[in-house]
Amino acid sequence: MRIAMLTWEFPPRIAGGMGRHVADLAPALAAQKAEVHVITPVDRPDQASVTSENCVTVHRVYAQALNDIENIYAQARQVNQTLDTYLREQANRFGPFHLLHTHDWLTGFAAQALQQAWNIPLVVTIHATERGRNRGFLTGDLQKAIDQAEQTLTRQAQQVIVCSQFMAQEVQYFFGLPADRITVIPNGVDIRRLQNGWLPDELMEFRRQYAAPDEALVFSISRLVYEKGVHLLVEAAPAILADQPHTRIVIAGLGPEYDRLTARARELGLNDRLNFIGYISDEERNRLFRVANCAVFPSLYEPFGIVALEAMALGCPLVVSNVGGFSEVVAHEQTGLKIYPDNVESTAWGVLQALNHPDRVQQYARHARQIVAQQYSWARIAAMTIDAYRRVLLPEAI
Repeated sequence: MRIAMLTWEFPPRIAGGMGRHVADLAPALAAQKAEVHVITPVDRPDQASVTSENCVTVHRVYAQALNDIENIYAQARQVNQTLDTYLREQANRFGPFHLLHTHDWLTGFAAQALQQAWNIPLVVTIHATERGRNRGFLTGDLQKAIDQAEQTLTRQAQQVIVCSQFMAQEVQYFFGLPADRITVIPNGVDIRRLQNGWLPDELMEFRRQYAAPDEALVFSISRLVYEKGVHLLVEAAPAILADQPHTRIVIAGLGPEYDRLTARARELGLNDRLNFIGYISDEERNRLFRVANCAVFPSLYEPFGIVALEAMALGCPLVVSNVGGFSEVVAHEQTGLKIYPDNVESTAWGVLQALNHPDRVQQYARHARQIVAQQYSWARIAAMTIDAYRRVLLPEAI
């Protein structure tokens, strides 16, 4: 089967979890004998290329609109015209394609147009919804336009893939989809790639960049947007430090909430104990998971939470809010600790449980790593995805 996979993000152009998901899924599909073409926009002409990467053909298509248009909806419409034109021009060279797979609404316009032009099945993976991000409310024209784009895309698709039962219920409720067109396939992690063979002395030296040997290290990483709940960790910090004064709290990531969060930390007098370290590489993130006493993710909305899987794979004790995909991935007091969402006191409680009972949470972490290895390998996720493809493909394409 020959798959055209459209995605707004792909390495090195990554803003969130979608690009990393596609970068891991596509080679795993190729390893199971699918011919995968990833089509993604880039914002510079010198980045445009067609390359073979891990047995996947990657088409990086220059889209001027990424530079010229600020409104994300208008930008996406224009970029999709570019992708549509490119694929029609290249179909004879690389096609015919047997199936289109698009990730979220951002590349959905091109996918829908090509589905109609080529008369082939369309599969869409919905990583999150606009209504879900905004806790069920649509307050502006942009949010309403994105919501309508998501509805139209999911209703035209033959299969809608989501990463958790929570998301299955969300798209069924928001978009009125029948249950038999929704398939739940979780995200995955590559444990071997994450490990990277660090020596204990190397890890200890790395840890000293963030905390003294006698200090506890609490770590969180996310895009700094409201729904990730980082403000709850900031507000909980005084209570955490009152109980465990020899603690450093390190928050990585960038986003629109950065200025507000850093200003609030200053107001609370946390400058010497809570550090915002901005963007970090995957390598640095993985090392921080290895050396932290716990990782904290107090999200208000979380369709899946691949970052929790990565922490679990690296043996880092987890404190997560009991929402969305986190509720399904983490078992309370078995593979991590759950806290009440949107609750400062519960956030402080979870962190202090991890700091005050290190042996107990390390036991949770060991169990969590076993679960990840058994249930969340990319080979398993790819096999489930191919099964979803087969349900909609014509017999001659299988």
